[in-house]
Amino acid sequence: MVENTTIPRKLFLYFNYTWLTLIAFICLFPIINVLAISFSSANAASSGLVTFWPVEFTTSAYEYVTRNDAFITSLIVSVKRVLLGVSLQMLLIVLLAYPLSKETGSFRFRTIYVWFFYITILFGGGLIPTYMTIQKTGLIDTLGALIIPGAVPVFSVVLLLNFFRGLPKELEEAAFMDGAGHLTTLFKIFIPLSKPALATLLLFAIVGHWNAWFDGLIYMNQAKNYPLQSYLQSVVIMGNDTALSEVDDEIFTTLSDRTLNAAQIFLGALPILLVYPFLQKYFMEGIVLGSVKG
Repeated sequence: MVENTTIPRKLFLYFNYTWLTLIAFICLFPIINVLAISFSSANAASSGLVTFWPVEFTTSAYEYVTRNDAFITSLIVSVKRVLLGVSLQMLLIVLLAYPLSKETGSFRFRTIYVWFFYITILFGGGLIPTYMTIQKTGLIDTLGALIIPGAVPVFSVVLLLNFFRGLPKELEEAAFMDGAGHLTTLFKIFIPLSKPALATLLLFAIVGHWNAWFDGLIYMNQAKNYPLQSYLQSVVIMGNDTALSEVDDEIFTTLSDRTLNAAQIFLGALPILLVYPFLQKYFMEGIVLGSVKG
């Protein structure tokens, strides 16, 4: 195939790359600005002198954060939530999507199950009934309150079952002829062939659990049980960081609410920034998730 090198094509590529570069810069600017503020002095940050580079460089904000027990505790809660919640969520998504991807004749009551899950997308019980359910089951102030209610994301199940339906049926039939059961077929054939889809859903699950803050504020009565984003919301938005008044005078001279909040926000976003590059190569292929049928 001969590459099109006409002048209109070159102009299109030039403006396209320029526009995409501008969009990327606009997306990165808030992160760079927050990072620069976190390494700047209190006076420089309060005066609005910080843009892309720290002014009067200092690491006081990070020194405070590493000694802030509330931040460390909430970080540990979030890590536990992601490890347990994402593992449970991905397991349930796979175990639900596989049987639901079969034809009605090969899986009894499949239609009933599909409608059962589909209704949960259209209708919800509301905040108060949900809270009462969590309370009556004894999950208040426990990690289960952050994991169990969202353990089955039906939308992700629908996406994965459509991807499973797009896989060649001949592979499944050959596995059954060789004596494989459903579990063997699922874990030896379907899952290895579904890496793009699973990586995309894995990214959605990690981001969803890591960025969730509202459920932590509702279901946790004690601040020590807050996940990281709930803690940051209470500090940045509501201004409940009473420990700031207890820092040493030497650090306090170069520390302010703005530099401290910037440091905590950047550290809160850092894990997602580190995870995304490893899943990005699967993201573009998995984002279509069975939308193209052969």
